[in-house]
Amino acid sequence: MSILRVGALSFFAVAGTGAAEDFLDRVDQALTISAFDDQVRARLSGSLDLEFYHFDSPAPGLIFSPDHSLFNPRLTLFLDVQLGSKIYAFAQARADRGFDPSDQDAEVRLDEYALRITPWEDGRFNFQIGQFATIVGNWATRHGSWENPFITAPLPYENLTGIWDSAPPVSSRELFSWSHVSDGRGGFFGDDYSDKNLRQPIVWGPAYTSGFSVSGRIGKFEYAADFKNSALSSRPEYWGAQDAQWQHPAISARVGFRPNQMWSFGVSGSVGTYLDHDAKEFLPPGYGLRDHRQIVIAQDFSFAWHQWQVWAEYYAARFEIPTIGDADTLAYYIEAKYKLTPQLFGALRWNQQFYNRIDGQRWGREMRRIDASAAFRFTPHTQLKLQYTLEDEEGPRGLSHGVAAQFTIRF
Repeated sequence: MSILRVGALSFFAVAGTGAAEDFLDRVDQALTISAFDDQVRARLSGSLDLEFYHFDSPAPGLIFSPDHSLFNPRLTLFLDVQLGSKIYAFAQARADRGFDPSDQDAEVRLDEYALRITPWEDGRFNFQIGQFATIVGNWATRHGSWENPFITAPLPYENLTGIWDSAPPVSSRELFSWSHVSDGRGGFFGDDYSDKNLRQPIVWGPAYTSGFSVSGRIGKFEYAADFKNSALSSRPEYWGAQDAQWQHPAISARVGFRPNQMWSFGVSGSVGTYLDHDAKEFLPPGYGLRDHRQIVIAQDFSFAWHQWQVWAEYYAARFEIPTIGDADTLAYYIEAKYKLTPQLFGALRWNQQFYNRIDGQRWGREMRRIDASAAFRFTPHTQLKLQYTLEDEEGPRGLSHGVAAQFTIRF
């Protein structure tokens, strides 16, 4: 039934392309205002995403559903305000069934809001404060449904590890059970994923955590640093300033090099505690939250030439567990997009994740995944995207696959 809804809505949107296009153009003009000789400019825009997922159980990544299929509608509104040439503010609000695709009840949230000050016109320095996406890597700058060539995120941003934020494991055996891997003594912790809502990835999507940042560009070099309330792996419930644990902040930095318009390179680092503030009561004697840090080193790369675009990122993450040892994981992806026509493009993405050994056993299930997508833009305001995913996970689950469709209307 859900896929029929997506198909029907797509058909009617395309069938009335001319009238719909004129209407959306008028909406765009009506939602843009300026005043005081164009010194104050404001624009309200948005998108409506209708998504359908079908997958092998259990649901992969950051999809939360006990079923094999999920229909996930999402309305997103953006507000951009420019005050003169030096002050810029933005906000993003959503109405959906949760930050990540899920079968829960509808809710309305303010996901992003920030104020940015740019003292010099050459962009050498910017100061930003509020709740906004991470500066680490290059995927967060293009994660929106219109910009992302895929429907889902790359593996480092959505594959859940055996690390919990509510408490540290008291033993390696407990960590293995949380990761659903062999304990090395004949026991195997299987595919009961009732604990999925407790687990953490390396980076939780775009990581809209709260705090402030400085950034800028000097010649061919870019720099950015931020001071945030939560680590990269923290879940959306702890991103807001009201949920801050400022006594244990996360600090991140990125240095980039852009020799020309074709190439871009970057190196990032981040340090912060991966445990929630309430986990203090479960800590072993003599240890504090600062002893349970997430340390991340990342590298990113992008390339553009004619119809081709290529992106890649490599993440090395360490979750410090003082009583057991360091739980290390490496994850990377490389994706390529090719524009076949001005309206049609295809994309391919390869992902992998690895884990180190603790007490002689790997503490996570290693994974390989390939994503293939195709998208067609009917108009500058409407787009249909299809995706197929084939995943090979270590353990009894083995090969699994999934398909997804996403129809987007932006205004």
